Amino acid sequence: MSITEQIRVQGLVQGVGFRPTVFRLAQALNINGEVYNDGKGVLIILQADKAVIQRFLQQLLSQCPPLARIDRIKRKQLKAKQRYEDFSIRHSHNSDIHTGIVADAATCPECLNDINSDSNRRHGYAFTNCTHCGPRLSIIKNIPYDRVNTSMAEFELCPACRQEYEDPANRRFHAQPNACPDCGPLLSLTDNQGKPVHCDNEISKTAQLVSRGYIVAIKGIGGFQLACDATREQTVINLRQRKHRPHKALALMAGSVEQVTDYCLVSDAEQEGLESPAAPIVILRQKPDGLSLSSHIAPGQNSLGFMLPYSPLHHLLMQQLDRPIVLTSGNIAEAPQCIDNQQAISHLGQVADFFLMHNRDIVNRVDDSVLRWVSNRKQIYRRARGFAPAPILLPDGLGGGTAILACGGELKNTFCLLRDGQATLSQHMGNLENTQTFSDYLKNLDLYQRLFQFAPAAIVVDKHPEYLSTKMGIQLAREKNLPLVEVQHHHAHVAACLAENLWSPNQGPVLGVVFDGLGWGDDGTIWGGEFLLADYQNFTRLARFKPVAMPGATQAILEPWRNCYAQLHTHCDWNELLHNYPQLELFDYLQQKPLETLNRMMNRHINSPLTSSCGRLFDAVAAAVGLCRDRISYEGQAAIELEALINSQVIADNNAYPFELEHNALLEINP
Repeated sequence: MSITEQIRVQGLVQGVGFRPTVFRLAQALNINGEVYNDGKGVLIILQADKAVIQRFLQQLLSQCPPLARIDRIKRKQLKAKQRYEDFSIRHSHNSDIHTGIVADAATCPECLNDINSDSNRRHGYAFTNCTHCGPRLSIIKNIPYDRVNTSMAEFELCPACRQEYEDPANRRFHAQPNACPDCGPLLSLTDNQGKPVHCDNEISKTAQLVSRGYIVAIKGIGGFQLACDATREQTVINLRQRKHRPHKALALMAGSVEQVTDYCLVSDAEQEGLESPAAPIVILRQKPDGLSLSSHIAPGQNSLGFMLPYSPLHHLLMQQLDRPIVLTSGNIAEAPQCIDNQQAISHLGQVADFFLMHNRDIVNRVDDSVLRWVSNRKQIYRRARGFAPAPILLPDGLGGGTAILACGGELKNTFCLLRDGQATLSQHMGNLENTQTFSDYLKNLDLYQRLFQFAPAAIVVDKHPEYLSTKMGIQLAREKNLPLVEVQHHHAHVAACLAENLWSPNQGPVLGVVFDGLGWGDDGTIWGGEFLLADYQNFTRLARFKPVAMPGATQAILEPWRNCYAQLHTHCDWNELLHNYPQLELFDYLQQKPLETLNRMMNRHINSPLTSSCGRLFDAVAAAVGLCRDRISYEGQAAIELEALINSQVIADNNAYPFELEHNALLEINP
C-alpha cells in the first residue's frame, strides 16, 4: 500500500552527486516523488510501498556518493497532498545555510580513465572533474555553490558539457567546475620572466625540464608548488638555498603506491590514506634498504612525506616521470603560498626556472594536508586540502546551542565555527605574525561566515594577550557587542582531545597530560608540561614540569644550547658536573658560551621567563646529544630530529627515564 514519506538527509550532501544518486535509485525501484537541496541539506519526498522505501534507504546508505557524508536521516510520514507521476530533481530552495561545503577532492577513477582514454574527448585534459572529484573550496567565492559563484564563471559551458551538466543520469550533473578542452581552463608554460615557452604539450615539456634538473613552479589546486627531481642532489640543494629553507623536510610526490614502497614502509592504513579522496601528504618510515633519494630532502630524519597525484595535471605529469619529485609549497620560507600568476612570477622568479600555469583563478589558498599513523592511529598534523571545510561532528550535548566563533592560536592558526553540534574548522593558515598570512586569515574569516551564513553570538579567544588572533577577537566582540570568552591554551588542548574522542560532557573530568611548546598560563607564566584534571568547562592544575628559565626568551627557542644550559643550571650543580664529567664534549662546548651573562639574566629574571614547557626540555636533550645545538631553522626541529633517533624496541624493553617528584606549591616533575 503506497504511502508518502519525507526524508531529510543532513551532512555533506550538496555538490557531491547526491541528488542524481537519489534519482537513479528511485527510478530503479519505480518510486515517484522529488528531491531538492535546501539550507539544511537534501529533502526527499517518496511515494511507494513502505517496504520499497525501506529498500531505497538501505541502498542510499550503501551506495552513497564517494564525497558525500550522511550525518543524520530524519523520516516523517506525510498526508499525501498530491500524487507524483514520476521522480524528478527540483531546483534548490533558498533558506538559511546549515549544511556543509565539500573539500577539494582528488581525481576519481572514472575521470582518470577519461584523461587516459585515447577515444575520450577529455584525453590528456588537465582540468577534468565530476561531482565525485575536483576543486571545491579553492574556487568558491560565495553561496549558493553554483558555477556563477566560482572562478569557473568566466568559462561558458560548450554544448557537450552543458548536456552533461543538465542530465540527472550523468555523473557531471551540476558539477560546477565541469569543463573540457573546448570550453575550460588552459595551461601555459613560461620562463621565470613570464616569457612563453613554445611547445606542443606543456605537461610533456615540464616533465622534460624536471628530468633535466630544473625547478618548475606548478599552479596546483590551492596554490603554486615547486617541483624538481628528488634524486638530483644539487637540484634539491639549489631549491633549499633559493627558497631559504635549509633543513625542514620537503614533501614528495610519487606516481603510485608501488613507487612509494621503493623508498618507504607502507601499511594498509597508510596506503588507504594515500589513495583517499583527500590525497594528503602521509609521513612514512624510510626503508633501511630502500632506493635512495637526495640526502637533503629530510635531513636528520628517518621518515619521508609522500603524496600521490591528486589532480589530472599531477597524474599527467607523473605518468611521464619514472621517479619521485619534490613538490613543496610555492613560497619563500614563512610566507604563504602564491596563488596568482603574476604574483608567483614576481615572488618566485628567483626560485623557479620555469612556470607551468593556467587561467583558472585560485580564489582560496589551500595547502596540502599532512597525516601520520602513530601506533596504528591516524594523526592529522595539518588539516587543509581534502579536509577543510568539512565539519567535525561533536559528541551529543556539545555545541548545540550558541553559535560561537573561536579565533584560534597564532603559530599554526585555524579558526572554528561552532553550531548545530558541529565544529567547522578553516584550512591551516600558519603563522599570523606574517602580514600576508594575517590578511589571508581575515579574508577566510569573512568567506566562511558568508558560505555558512554564520552570525556568531559569542567570540572565543586564547588567553595570550599578544596573539593577533586574540586581539582581533577582542576587537570583533567590542564592535558587535558580543560576549567574549578567554580560554586557557592547555585546557583547550584537553577539550579538543575530548571532542575528537567523542567524550560526552556528562562523562565527567579526565586527567589531561598536555606537553607542548608554549602557552599562556592562568598565573601569567608560560606553561607547556601540564597535568590537568579537566572537563569541557573547568580544569584544575595538578602537576607540572619544574619551571626552568628561558635565557633570552625567544632566542632560547631558536638556540637550543641555551635551554640545555638552563636545565643543567636549574637541576644540577654546574661545578659538580664539570668535576664529575670532565670528558664530556658538551661541557667544552658550553664553556665557550657567555655563561656568566646567562647566569646574571636568570638570577635577576632579566628576559628569562620561567616555563614548564616540555618542548624546551626536548630542545635541551637534543642539544645535549649534539642535535641542532647552535640554532634551529624551523619550529620544532630539535625535537623532530631527536625523535628520529629513538629506537622503539629499546624503549619497549627498558624502563622509563627516572625523575623526581617534588612537592612544592604544585606537584613538580624534576627531570
